[in-house]
Amino acid sequence: MTEQTLETGIEIFARLINQEAVKYQGEHTKLYEAYTQNGDIFDTVNKITKALNLEIYDYRGGLYLTPGESNHVFGYTNEELKEMIGLRLNRELFLCYFIIYHIITKFYTDSATYTYQEYVKVPEIVEAVDASFQGLAEKVETLALTEVEEYSFEQMALAWDLPLLTNEDSSVIRAEKGSRAGMVKKTFQFLIRQGLFLEVEDRYYPTDRFSALIESYFESEQSRIYEIMTGGRDDAAY
Repeated sequence: MTEQTLETGIEIFARLINQEAVKYQGEHTKLYEAYTQNGDIFDTVNKITKALNLEIYDYRGGLYLTPGESNHVFGYTNEELKEMIGLRLNRELFLCYFIIYHIITKFYTDSATYTYQEYVKVPEIVEAVDASFQGLAEKVETLALTEVEEYSFEQMALAWDLPLLTNEDSSVIRAEKGSRAGMVKKTFQFLIRQGLFLEVEDRYYPTDRFSALIESYFESEQSRIYEIMTGGRDDAAY
């Protein structure tokens, strides 16, 4: 490894860790080309990210960085996430995870199945979560849930037991914990701050960063929630 290779690899990593765009088209085009065209630089960057328990993804001409599993240095703890989203209880946080799962499945069911949906709105997600809790309640006896999983779903259901809205004007949805629509909007606001969605006139569009992370997630991680929601491991897609 030459000194220039190391310097370039470190610069690419530094740009990504500071949430700068390293893309084929943009300010750091040369860095993107160095990563994709020079095997030594590619290996250098991946050694750095692996050592720090980070994952790097190349998607549609751009590089994206995300914390690996149980990474408490570059990732967030549950307490940090509750503070960032504006929550107090663990069950509220787990409900947000469940909402995020339903947001994801509006666009993907597995890494090879993209739904070609351009955007989603809050009411769509509310309906999806409503249907999921109703379905779980109807088939809970047939699901092979652990005690922890059963308790978690019960706690999420309690957190979801809210009015649809807290105001009479259904065209105005506030990000709040007091309504189902408000919880969904609160979750979307967090995803926007993470660079995963854009909001345009109450429509939520996924970014390339979202697509890169979700496609890689389905390829590398087994989704227990997906398994439960589809009724078993045999026909689950990951």
